[in-house]
Amino acid sequence: MLGGSFWLALLRNTISAGLMLSFFLMLDRPRFSMKKTTGCYIAFGASLVTAYSLWYLFGNKSFVQYAALSTLPLIGIFCSLMSSEVLYLSLYKMALAFYLFSVSTFCGVDVARWAFDGNALVDILVRFLCSAVILIITWKKFRRQFLGGVDFLIEEMDMFSAVTLFVSVMLGAIMAYWPNLQGFSIFNMVRAFLILFMAGVLQYAILHLYIHLGQEHYYQAEKELLEVNEQLLHQQMELMKESEKEAARIRHDVRHHTLLIKEYLSKGEFGELLDYLEEYGADVANRNAEEVCMNRAVNSILCAYAKKARSQDIRVLMDVRVVEGIPVRDIDWVAILANIFENAIHGCAASGCPEQEIRIYIAQKGNKIMIQCCNTSTPASFHKGLPQSDKGGGTGVFSILKAASRYDGETDFSMENGMFVTRILLNLPTGEPA
Repeated sequence: MLGGSFWLALLRNTISAGLMLSFFLMLDRPRFSMKKTTGCYIAFGASLVTAYSLWYLFGNKSFVQYAALSTLPLIGIFCSLMSSEVLYLSLYKMALAFYLFSVSTFCGVDVARWAFDGNALVDILVRFLCSAVILIITWKKFRRQFLGGVDFLIEEMDMFSAVTLFVSVMLGAIMAYWPNLQGFSIFNMVRAFLILFMAGVLQYAILHLYIHLGQEHYYQAEKELLEVNEQLLHQQMELMKESEKEAARIRHDVRHHTLLIKEYLSKGEFGELLDYLEEYGADVANRNAEEVCMNRAVNSILCAYAKKARSQDIRVLMDVRVVEGIPVRDIDWVAILANIFENAIHGCAASGCPEQEIRIYIAQKGNKIMIQCCNTSTPASFHKGLPQSDKGGGTGVFSILKAASRYDGETDFSMENGMFVTRILLNLPTGEPA
């Protein structure tokens, strides 16, 4: 806006492009390695700065009118292609980057025109200082907060809300850069300042709103998980009490068995003694506690819920092949298996079928854990691949997703031949003991 030589325009464009690209990269989780990503950003930034500087040299009037707004789609498309995030989150970050670019440009141009008679070097200096302050604050303060809450943003934001934020920033930018209003005046400067200030407050408020909503849902899921864990512990205590009663009964009966064995021996009735011992051995074998697998946490969870299901006349079949020492936290086993089993029991009960069944298969292959649960169910409805409950809630599914995400897991929910099928794949950390 303040003119100057080709080299001044090159420097001005470098500061602006560097601010937008650096800000986006700081808040991004790239699709490629950081080395490759940085190289692509540098190559794209250099090409963009060169092209815009040539535009300034050969089409100064159109550059002044349209250069600022045209950077948004160009940089936005490039950054979205380089990012591994969903599209609407990239749109949101691009809106923030463009807003900060607008603030830097506004400060540089209007400070230079207001107090230094439009000195281009002052414009460049102010832009550089603003960009440096923005990037330092972003790196030291905002980056950690944003990346720490980015999963909450993904869960809470959708395309509509991201586009709404994007449009709000665009409206502010269009008003600030409207070609017919670029002449300097105190009114125009105050107007642009107020527009950019309101847009910034709006962005910041909505960012915190989404993070707060995400945290609320996360804490609700954690609360639900603790309640499920507490229920499981109560069931385990009941099983322990029953085991203690059974052990006391066995100790009491041992005296009678001993006396009877002595009686057979004293009379030399060895055939009758052998028959008795075989009968007693079969009875003891039938009383043994159910052993589903060698992993204690998995075995305890499955046994507790299998007993609950069988008490409701639900047939339970389990094929579990996992051992002790798997690098999966017990609390995550609870979140996944307890919620799967609980949902399966509810599904069977709601189906009203005379014959209800739950089939669970768990196996480990290399660094992957495969979990599949099939249960009798009525036809289920799905939204974005997730089952929707007629009674609302859905916290159990959310807990499963959160626990699986800690292991870069994949989840799938479907209906197959009248059975509700849940599939989960967990990727164990490489190098951990299997």
